[in-house]
Amino acid sequence: MHDNVLYHAQMASRGDVHLTVRSHADIERHLGLVREAAAHVQAWVAEQAGEPLDMLRRMKFEPVGRHPIDGRPLNLVEQLNQTWTFAVALAAARQLLALHPGAGGYRLAPGAHASIPLDIMSEADGLVGAETFAAVDPANNRKLAGDLAKMAARPEVHRYVFFMSPRFPGAQRLTRFERNGVQVWSVDV
Repeated sequence: MHDNVLYHAQMASRGDVHLTVRSHADIERHLGLVREAAAHVQAWVAEQAGEPLDMLRRMKFEPVGRHPIDGRPLNLVEQLNQTWTFAVALAAARQLLALHPGAGGYRLAPGAHASIPLDIMSEADGLVGAETFAAVDPANNRKLAGDLAKMAARPEVHRYVFFMSPRFPGAQRLTRFERNGVQVWSVDV
C-alpha cells in the first residue's frame, strides 16, 4: 500500500479499500494515486511489441496493472473498472463536501462487496448517503434505476446517486432522473 494513504485507507477482511476524505486535499491526494496507477499501465502499454492478441491476453489475465488506490497488482481489465469506480466516488465526495460541509467528512468504499452499506456515507451518522457508478449510459443494466430504488429505501437525510457517463459530461444535477427525494448528479474528474 502507498505510504501516503496508510492513515486513510483500511483494508477490510475481503481486501476492500475503505477511504476517509475530509477535505479537497484528501480527494486530490487519492486522485493522485489513481493517476499514478494509470501512468504505470500507460508506460506498460507503450513498451509492448509483438503479437497483438498476446498483449490483450496479458491485459486480461496477468497482473500487469495495479489497484488505483492501494497499488496491489491487478489485471488491466480490473484496473480499468476499479479506476473509474474510485474516480467517480472521489468526484462525488468532492461535490458532497461542497453541498454538506458540516457532515464531518465521508467514508468511501465503492463497488461490489464493499465494507460499508453504501458507496459513500457521511461521518455524521445518518446525514448523507450515496451510490456511485460509471457507465457509457446510466440506463445500462438498469444501474441508475437500481441505485435509485436502493437509495429511496435508505434512512439518510440527504440521499444521492452520482454517476460518470460520456452522455452527461461535467458535473451537474439531473432533476429529470430524480425519484423519491433522491438527488441525481453527473460528475467528472
